[in-house]
Amino acid sequence: MKKRMLTIFVLLLALAMAVPAYSATVLKLGHIAEPVHPYGKGAEKFAELVKEKSGGEIEVKVFPSSQLGGQKDLIEGLIFGTVDMALVGTAVLGQFQPQISIFDLPFLFKDRQHAYKSLDTVGMELGKELEPKGIKLLGYMENGIRHMTNNVRPIKTPADMEGLKIRVMNNKIYVETMKALGASPTPMAFGELYSAMQQGTVDGQENPSAHIWTKRFFEVQDYASLTAHAYSPEPMLISMISWGKLSDDQKAIIQEAANEAIAWQRQLSEDQDNEYWDKIKATGKIEVIEVDREPFAEATVSVHEMFADEVGQDNLDKIKALAE
Repeated sequence: MKKRMLTIFVLLLALAMAVPAYSATVLKLGHIAEPVHPYGKGAEKFAELVKEKSGGEIEVKVFPSSQLGGQKDLIEGLIFGTVDMALVGTAVLGQFQPQISIFDLPFLFKDRQHAYKSLDTVGMELGKELEPKGIKLLGYMENGIRHMTNNVRPIKTPADMEGLKIRVMNNKIYVETMKALGASPTPMAFGELYSAMQQGTVDGQENPSAHIWTKRFFEVQDYASLTAHAYSPEPMLISMISWGKLSDDQKAIIQEAANEAIAWQRQLSEDQDNEYWDKIKATGKIEVIEVDREPFAEATVSVHEMFADEVGQDNLDKIKALAE
């Protein structure tokens, strides 16, 4: 009996050794937003969809709040394969593919639908230029529509921005936009912004409502002006090194999940925009000001002219045509 049990045990052990242990393909996805931010939620939705569509064969681990580094760190990580996936802004991605900076131009879009049509056509074409550099574009989530905040005075016209120290991303278009509006642009890392406003190192900043709320900028600013001077997409990227390790079926799952997550996240972002402003107003800590956007748009026409060659006049023409 003992001999028979030993034989069965040895047989089972041999079978166990013959079958390789199952392990999921794990992809690390990093971004700088809080988990509750609309594109933070979009990243989690993407991870859920990938798990569901792959039957657990692919696992996406999301690292929010700059856990894997700032946006430039994330892009470099994609290039070298130390980061599998990332959500980053076009303002930083434009340092690696200058024409994609077209989406940072002020007053570029008529409305959100115009933005979506432009991103899903012109934007995807421009994204192909990233592939030889080690990055694949899957599509564009949404950061949101950008507005001004500051501690000095209400901004109602471009003249009110004269001399204000406004934090911007380290991006030429944002720098020139602030100059065109009369402000003093101050490039600074996003993670340093709250304390810089608190200490008076800068007078203000510009960001979508989601960041103003989730990063609690309203606590250290007195005025918010609804300038809607720029629309911020959030490109969804994967390292070409990581992409190359996936099977064709896995690639199809990733792209399909990205498409669905992007559509879901854009709607969430639009729905929550007004909700965030309601919450910001309800704090009573910051005055929210409606403005006439036309003078701001007129003041920044020169920025479009300045960067037309760099981003491609043909691309500008294509985007303009999509508004009609």
